[in-house]
Amino acid sequence: MMAQLIFLGIPGGWELIIIVLVVVLLFGGRKIPEMMKGLGQGLKEFKKARNEEDESDKSQDKKA
Repeated sequence: MMAQLIFLGIPGGWELIIIVLVVVLLFGGRKIPEMMKGLGQGLKEFKKARNEEDESDKSQDKKA
C-alpha cells in the first residue's frame, strides 16, 4: 500500500489543470467563490476555537 502512495506523487501542471476544470464543471464559476469563502470562515473559526482552548488550558495550569 505504501509503495502505491510513493508512485502517485504530487500532481503536476496538467493534473492540476484537469482538477480545476472538473471542479468548475461540477460546481460552476459562480459557486466556487462562495465555497472558498465558507472554507475560509470555517478555518478562521477553527483557529479561534483552538486558541481559546490553548488559553483555557494555560489558565488551568496556573491554578493547579
